[in-house]
Amino acid sequence: MPQTPTDTSSGPPKSPQPQRSGKGLTRWIALICVLTAAGGVAWLKFQPGKDREPEPGEVMVLEPVQLNLAAGRYLRIGIALQLAEGIKEVDGSQALDATITRFSGLPLSAVDDAKERDQLKAALTDELTRLYPDQVLDSYFVEFVTQ
Repeated sequence: MPQTPTDTSSGPPKSPQPQRSGKGLTRWIALICVLTAAGGVAWLKFQPGKDREPEPGEVMVLEPVQLNLAAGRYLRIGIALQLAEGIKEVDGSQALDATITRFSGLPLSAVDDAKERDQLKAALTDELTRLYPDQVLDSYFVEFVTQ
C-alpha cells in the first residue's frame, strides 16, 4: 500500500485561500435595503384611494344654541357638519362645545363683521376637522341671529 504524505508542518497552508472583505456583502445588504424601502414607498404611494381627499357625504344639522356675547348681547347659532362619504352621523356634543367655546363672550362687532365672522368660522372648521378626523370635512352656519 502506498503511503500518503502527512503534513506535519505548523506553518501556513501551501495554497492560501483569498481573504474576503466584508465590502461585497455590505454592498449587497445596502442594495437590498434600498430596494425594499423604494418598494415600500411605491406601495404606499400607489394605494388606491390613499392619495385622494374624502368625498362629501351627508350633512348633519345640529340643534341651534343661544350664547352670551359681551355687554349683555346674545347670539343664536346653528351649525351643520359636512360629513365624509359613508359617515351617517357623529356625536355632535364636541362640535357644540367647540362652537360655544369659540363664540361665547365675543363682542357683537366680532360676529357682525363679515370678515371676522369668516375667520371665526374657518377656525371653528379647523377645530372640528381635528376633533372628528376623517369624519367631518366642513361646517356651515344654518342659523346666526344676534340680539
